[in-house]
Amino acid sequence: MNLGDSVFNKHDIKRNQFMLTGPFKRKGYDWWWHSFTAINKKTGIEKPFYIEFFICNPSLASDNPTFGQLKENKEKGIKPSYLMVNVGCWGEDSCQLHRFFSLKDIKINKKAPYSILADDCYLSETETRGKVLVKDSINHPEWMCNDGLIEWDLKIDKKIAFNVGYGASTFFRFIKAFEMYWHAEGMKTLYSGSIFYNNEEYIVTKERSYGYADKNWGRGFTSPWVWLSSNNLYSKLQNKKLTNSVFDIGGGRPKIYFIPLNRKLLGAFYYEGEELEFNFSKFWTKPKTIFSEEETNELVIWHVTQSNRKYKIETNFSCKKKDMILINYESPDGMKRHNHLNNGGNGTGNIKLYKKEKKNWVLIDDIDVSNLGCEYGEYDK
Repeated sequence: MNLGDSVFNKHDIKRNQFMLTGPFKRKGYDWWWHSFTAINKKTGIEKPFYIEFFICNPSLASDNPTFGQLKENKEKGIKPSYLMVNVGCWGEDSCQLHRFFSLKDIKINKKAPYSILADDCYLSETETRGKVLVKDSINHPEWMCNDGLIEWDLKIDKKIAFNVGYGASTFFRFIKAFEMYWHAEGMKTLYSGSIFYNNEEYIVTKERSYGYADKNWGRGFTSPWVWLSSNNLYSKLQNKKLTNSVFDIGGGRPKIYFIPLNRKLLGAFYYEGEELEFNFSKFWTKPKTIFSEEETNELVIWHVTQSNRKYKIETNFSCKKKDMILINYESPDGMKRHNHLNNGGNGTGNIKLYKKEKKNWVLIDDIDVSNLGCEYGEYDK
């Protein structure tokens, strides 16, 4: 069957290159995000991890990392500037570890294919390795993290992309129209290698990594902030695992020249080789989105319905709060607005896929979702 009216699986490593030019050099961030599932070498139990390289305000670099959350910097109006290597894991023993470098001490290949080297921490399109050790974080709230140790050495194989189109096009990148840009070069990514967390070794295999890789850049963060993605999908109607499928939903309240487009999500569903997209910027497909989130004492819950002229998905997901972290970022202007940004890597849920036939929605597939990457947060204006 022919799903959808557009093609989004277009790899473009130029959208993965360093983006902090023009005004973004003094007020901008650029990050590369990687998440995946690993297997405990001793117990065989799965555990999800993430690795992120985050650059902030390169033209403000000094000899040491500059923290925007330090009281004296807030009082003086000094903005943050650093490379933050942010690594962590989800589950009952979850953690969030940050290692900071002065941007004077790192090497960046800014053009495609990009690469970043900071001491023993390295990231490129095809591999990453490094070590983050944090001690005494309780006495350094400006670090915005926990104590712990994670070391990793991984190969990266990006298979399926979500190229969102206009928002990250060369023209819109050049004029810096959007507050926050997004490109998922590897919404389905195969990872392999090893990772060590607090004296436990974990093995990462392509078949069971259920990996994801994207990047964001801009001058600020969206609120609400929504992200949902998985490639561990099982069709209940076909009674089989969907080995060539992945979906990705993200957004919240994008801003163009500081004007908000209220409650907009971008969505892509690569369904066994076919491409189904729900993209508000592609108006000719007549995209519609309805979404809501809720928190209970134990769960964060997402409900998203997206449709275009021919197809519709209804998604219902949840993640246990005890398995999640409240992930921390400060904005390039030095403010920390998101203080309740729930972030997880082992959510679960369901997708129902419909096709419109004679003005009626007909169920095509009923899909169980595991190893869900998920995020939700909103701050007071």
